[in-house]
Amino acid sequence: MLKRNKDKSVFLKEDICMSRNRTRMSDNLKMEIAKELGVYDQVKNDGGWQNVPSKTCGNIVSKAIEIANRATE
Repeated sequence: MLKRNKDKSVFLKEDICMSRNRTRMSDNLKMEIAKELGVYDQVKNDGGWQNVPSKTCGNIVSKAIEIANRATE
């Protein structure tokens, strides 16, 4: 469900919030995209993102932007 607040935040689900003024994405969104890209197990086993390649992190950001853009259409 798409819902806009007065601060221009877009909510797709309760755990996804992208805003023009904020650059952080929720941990739930990062984990969902990590599962989709196949790196969730590595993050879970390593206990964090320190061993995930920067290219993969960039792909996660690109996917989050794609999701946010679809939500605003």
